[in-house]
Amino acid sequence: MSTRLVRAAVALVAAAALAACGATGPSGPAATDLDPTGDVRAHDPALVVGEGDEPWYVFSTGDVRVGAGSPQVRRSVDDGRTWEDAGTVWDAASRPRWVYERVPGVQNFWAPEVVEHDGTWYLYYAASTFGSNRSLIGLMTSPTLDPDDPAYAWSDRGEVIASEPGRDDWNAIDPSVLTVDGTPWMAFGSFWGGIQLVELTWPDGTLAPGAEPVTIASRIGAENAIEAPTLVERDGWFYLFVSRDSCCQGSDSTYSTAVGRSRDVAGPYVDRSGRAMTQDGGEVLLTTRGDRVGPGGESYSRGYLAHHWYDAADGGEIRLGIRELAWDDAGWPVASTREEQAEDGG
Repeated sequence: MSTRLVRAAVALVAAAALAACGATGPSGPAATDLDPTGDVRAHDPALVVGEGDEPWYVFSTGDVRVGAGSPQVRRSVDDGRTWEDAGTVWDAASRPRWVYERVPGVQNFWAPEVVEHDGTWYLYYAASTFGSNRSLIGLMTSPTLDPDDPAYAWSDRGEVIASEPGRDDWNAIDPSVLTVDGTPWMAFGSFWGGIQLVELTWPDGTLAPGAEPVTIASRIGAENAIEAPTLVERDGWFYLFVSRDSCCQGSDSTYSTAVGRSRDVAGPYVDRSGRAMTQDGGEVLLTTRGDRVGPGGESYSRGYLAHHWYDAADGGEIRLGIRELAWDDAGWPVASTREEQAEDGG
């Protein structure tokens, strides 16, 4: 058979497959996986999508071997597809030494959050040790995210909130900040009492006077395996993304990502069936699929959801995932791609 005939036969088979998919395959909205490459070893990524031609940034949990455990910085100049190392927020000389007294045993700094207000960038970070709620959320600010800008410098703004064993039934880690009608709100928390919400104030970026945390999401059961909240506002709804079950165990991780929504930033947040997130509710968005294990530690920026996952085909190595979310007619986010929907049968 000639090469031309072989190509024609292949084209006919492909056309038939597409026709069959159109008749019985998946329909409706689907997410787009950017499938990022380059330096993508980012845990708990905080994504900042640049405007227009501006670079994108990812800030992530620190590595004790690099920059004294400081949050790490990565940059992309091709809209999130290829990433390069851009240093750390601080080094051994400039690290916030007071944190080591407040949280004995801290080695690296977790799950940063990066937001802009009135020309200043605010970086929130968590200091803790595994299995303890002796934790705190601290704050740094900088006039720019560009490490090549002469004005680039992170300034220590101290402690935002702290939790202590025996005093608090919540854990001061995993911050997410959303400004609503000029007022900043911070969701945070892990295990213990679940996800908390507390009011902040601008321009300080710290707790509002008299502010007290309130629970907005919780699992049922003593372990309360829920953490890594992300607050998003869209079309009159407030969305609360969370990570559930266990992270940080490589290929044995059981993390998954879920979401609920509310008409008020303070809740109540419910899933599609109306079940409250304070009672284990939540729409599952991402879960283990093949070698992509334990997707979670998510953040959101300008329509894109970033998360980490563990590559079972590479010994459980950490990988950065970024997906442009789709939204269905009822206003719920869709994180699955068309190919994944086809694998699931629709």
